Amino acid sequence: MDLAAIEAIRQLKYRYFRTLDLKQWDEFADTLAADVAGRYGTHALGEPLTLDGRDTITAFMRENLGPSVVTTHIANHPEIVVDGETATGSWAFEDTVIATEYGVLIRGAGYYADSYRRDPDGHWRITATTYQRIYESMQALSDTPSYQLLSNMWATPTPQ
Repeated sequence: MDLAAIEAIRQLKYRYFRTLDLKQWDEFADTLAADVAGRYGTHALGEPLTLDGRDTITAFMRENLGPSVVTTHIANHPEIVVDGETATGSWAFEDTVIATEYGVLIRGAGYYADSYRRDPDGHWRITATTYQRIYESMQALSDTPSYQLLSNMWATPTPQ
């Protein structure tokens, strides 16, 4: 068992979610192989997304997860199998999306299925990623009159 590779892949997936949530797009891009295949699906967005290539996935995330969309992703229960310079992994995840511009709160959970490769520079990167939802829920923030977003690191400060 290649424990060093397993730990490197675990750190890679954590970095993928951290940089996604913090909108650190250059670092996010570096978690992906140049030829990555992304298959994302969500009822909130309608049709499943088929995105191929690091630049395509990063551009989509940058354009659709701007300052008016707050996200958090929690991943755990990794099952990682390393086979030389490639690997596969499964991750349980939970996500929360607060789309302030649209006044909605989306929550969900599921399992990611990823493939990885150690690139010539020695770094592991995601070569394919997809997930299967266990559930996804959405509610209008207006349906919860007491709801207040008390902090949003991307919100434009309002004059006092």
